[in-house]
Amino acid sequence: MKLKFGNVEENVVTREEFPLEKAKEVLKDEVIAVLGYGVQGPGQALNLKDNGFNVIVGQRKGSKTWDKAIADGWVPGETLFELEEACERGTILQFLLSDAGQIALWPTVKKHLTPGKALYFSHGFGVTYKDKTGIVPPADVDVILVAPKGSGTSLRRMFVEGRGLNSSYAIYQDATGKAKDRVVALGIGVGSGYLFETDFYREVTSDLTGERGTLMGAIQGIFAAQYEVLRANGHTPSEAFNETVEELTQSLMPLVAENGMDWMYANCSTTAQRGALDWWKPFRDATKPVFEELYESVKTGKEAQKSIDSNSKSDYRVKLEAELKELRDSEMWQAGAVVRQLRPENN
Repeated sequence: MKLKFGNVEENVVTREEFPLEKAKEVLKDEVIAVLGYGVQGPGQALNLKDNGFNVIVGQRKGSKTWDKAIADGWVPGETLFELEEACERGTILQFLLSDAGQIALWPTVKKHLTPGKALYFSHGFGVTYKDKTGIVPPADVDVILVAPKGSGTSLRRMFVEGRGLNSSYAIYQDATGKAKDRVVALGIGVGSGYLFETDFYREVTSDLTGERGTLMGAIQGIFAAQYEVLRANGHTPSEAFNETVEELTQSLMPLVAENGMDWMYANCSTTAQRGALDWWKPFRDATKPVFEELYESVKTGKEAQKSIDSNSKSDYRVKLEAELKELRDSEMWQAGAVVRQLRPENN
């Protein structure tokens, strides 16, 4: 159906117009091979299995994620296979390894992309930056994308709760004439609440910008800046953390999610309203140049190249852990660990 978002009309698919039973009928003869069991793999694979689809998992034997798959109920030799065997068995290959992992495994996957199969992504990175990744799908397979707008953990958690996480969908190549039905059916199958249309380029550029921006990079930067200003002016760690993070995540953001920012503004104190209305534009004006610089870096492929260069190095995990340790050991997030323990539901 077509829905208006503001004044812009977009294509959206809901579970009402494309119910689960229709999705199962579309994919009744397919073997869905989920390649990779890291970030998105577990949530998508388990949701598909619980929804009644024919799913297998491909993962490197002996890895921690192989053991995790077994713990989640996947059976070696029946529903859990080495990556190459899963590629051979699957008619739809859900390529859910990391971007660096996709580059490394591509020769194996490509070998098993026989005519009529479908190659499925949850991120447009590999295909959009094909000049950097080498991922060029053969012309006789469908190339499709479903990108849940959240982590695999959130996708699974919301599914178990009977809810759905919105996702984008895209078709890069329709070799069989069935790509649209396949991609929508898969989107419903993995637990999407609704699906909105995009393309591979727009998905990856918006995703890379979002991850580096408001979803993770910018929010951590803003948290750190406010926390440090409060601490420098004599506020305690608990007070600084509560005013910076806890009230936002536990009280205000749920209200924004439920009703929108305008509703949240209208239902806080008049003092809070006045301050927020006075200050949101200065914050926008201060950060917009940073977002413009960020988007340009994404658009030109600089961010993609940085990711490929760093994630492909043998010592990447060691350096990553050191960077994460800096966050984990910071006073702000040490204070956060104590605050979370004090929440009523944890006592």
